[in-house]
Amino acid sequence: QKREISNFDYLMYLNTLAGRSYNDYMQYPVFPWVLADYHSETLNLSDPHTFRDLSKPMGAQTVERKHKFIQRFNEVEKNLSAQCHYCTHYSSAIIVASYLVRMEPFTQTFCSLQGGSFDVADRMFHSVRSTWESASRDNMSDVRELTPEFFYLPEFLTNANHFELGCMQDGTVLGDVQLPPWADGDPHKFILLHRQALESDYVSAHLHRWIDLIFGHKQHGSAAVEAVNTYHPYFYGDKMDLNNIKDPLIKSTILGFISNFGQIPKQV
Repeated sequence: QKREISNFDYLMYLNTLAGRSYNDYMQYPVFPWVLADYHSETLNLSDPHTFRDLSKPMGAQTVERKHKFIQRFNEVEKNLSAQCHYCTHYSSAIIVASYLVRMEPFTQTFCSLQGGSFDVADRMFHSVRSTWESASRDNMSDVRELTPEFFYLPEFLTNANHFELGCMQDGTVLGDVQLPPWADGDPHKFILLHRQALESDYVSAHLHRWIDLIFGHKQHGSAAVEAVNTYHPYFYGDKMDLNNIKDPLIKSTILGFISNFGQIPKQV
């Protein structure tokens, strides 16, 4: 509020308080998508429409998608063991490794999580715009947020190690990450403008709403239901008393679920 620290520093501080760490891919620091404009030639940070709605989770960025997740919550599909909006998470080891796959040690981590090889090229992180469209609109199993590197590390956007990441169905050979037009194909410019967006007046005025969803009072309970922000119970690791679960199969299933699909940060 007093502009004595940056939004980036504040988010890192909150992540640390909530138990997130660079040392744990399963509880890696989580950062928000802050922009919704990945198609313009120039980025207008004075226009509210340039930005993502920080008061809503990724699953509720469009009205149509929001209603689909509400419908899922109300129906409680037969294959679900609990009532929730989302069966996937916004941050997990595979999400982190997929974003940073062009750099070691994340390359090896990604391959080991994929069974020893890269994923199908069409599913690899190759375009900022298409990833935003998938997570905010198109893919009902994709509600991922970002990692801190999107705001300071241009190197993760280039395939400097010349990894053979495969070829997409449309013939595109995967290499460097495709950037929005306003970045002019320059990873450094992308990071500069993306960081400016994070520190902009609009984000400064609305960031607390996203913090409520991820770290605060809208993380679980009735406030989370109202905000269309509930996840599978297994994701709430600190709410589950594993010591009282006597069945080793159930316990290992829960631990495996958390390690594969992600974990909600501790409530701050």
